[in-house]
Amino acid sequence: MRNFSLRELYLSQLRDLYSAETQLLAALPHMAANAQNPQLKQGFQNHLAQTREQVARLEKIFAALNEPTSGKVCKAMQGLIQEGAEEAGENKEGPVRDAALIASAQRVEHYEIAAYGTAVNFARLLGEDQAAELLDATLQEEGQTDQQLTEVAQVVNQAALQENSSN
Repeated sequence: MRNFSLRELYLSQLRDLYSAETQLLAALPHMAANAQNPQLKQGFQNHLAQTREQVARLEKIFAALNEPTSGKVCKAMQGLIQEGAEEAGENKEGPVRDAALIASAQRVEHYEIAAYGTAVNFARLLGEDQAAELLDATLQEEGQTDQQLTEVAQVVNQAALQENSSN
């Protein structure tokens, strides 16, 4: 067993984030297609565009570090996406499926918030100020997305409750 340096751990974290974001690029169109609530559908589409920008930020960081983006698969994101797809797929189109999609998306956001928070801290410790700024911009966006999901969930969850009451 070897001792990794903080820089090596930082690079590993960045590669994990890159893998997570690229997986999300593939998942978000499916989430948008499965959403019935117009605000939720639009939110997923907006987050897809934002995720593309986030991937570009990570690529900029890797280029500045003269490091490749590849080398790691984010198994956590794989699991979050797979569980979310299974849960949404178990429900017919409507408010309950939308509630499942929101629950899945918020798990993803919370994972990303934790991962970006760690990466920002590592970047600052390593004196990677420009990278820290780019990573922090993404961290702030992930927090905003989580807040937007919470707001949509208030409407969607109420509709899901009413749907179940009428059945």
